[in-house]
Amino acid sequence: MEKSETDLPGVFILTPKIHRDDRGHFYEVYNSETMKSMGFDYTVAQINQSVSRGGVLRGLHYQLLKPQAKIVRVLQGKILDVAVDIRIGSPTFKKHIMVELADAIQTAVYIPAGFAHGFYVLSQSATVEYTCDALYSGPGDQRGIYWGSTALAIRWPFADGEPITSHQDGNLPRLQDIPENLLPHMNAPRK
Repeated sequence: MEKSETDLPGVFILTPKIHRDDRGHFYEVYNSETMKSMGFDYTVAQINQSVSRGGVLRGLHYQLLKPQAKIVRVLQGKILDVAVDIRIGSPTFKKHIMVELADAIQTAVYIPAGFAHGFYVLSQSATVEYTCDALYSGPGDQRGIYWGSTALAIRWPFADGEPITSHQDGNLPRLQDIPENLLPHMNAPRK
């Protein structure tokens, strides 16, 4: 596996070594020793999967008290994946990165704890896998930021107006309306 830097420090593209032959292909999705050798302090605690139709936007989500680092990859389809640094005190606070992930290219994105995450489905449907280093800590710790927050300046590529969102995601607070005590802090210890 190869690790490539992005424009947002701490967020990396992970590209597997793919072995192809006339039968198809094989690659290692996750190897704890490889992750350690690349400098990641990461242990798989939970693996989630979502299936969404085209035009769906999920996010931007984060956990405050028990933040999760994530490895996100697409099992089927194509998405525009977004990670936003929302850590108070970070030099890249409010900056984001957009990465196209697709089953055809087999890359993944590593998103550290303290970042908000979301994605927009570009294909007719998409199956997305999130490998997390901490467990989901329940609805009391579940937080989110409205995808259209002007403070984030994310240029979503919506084809026809508004995206399809859940009621909850469509009513999340804008970043500028969230008090600092409800956002992660740059040097806060992980619990």
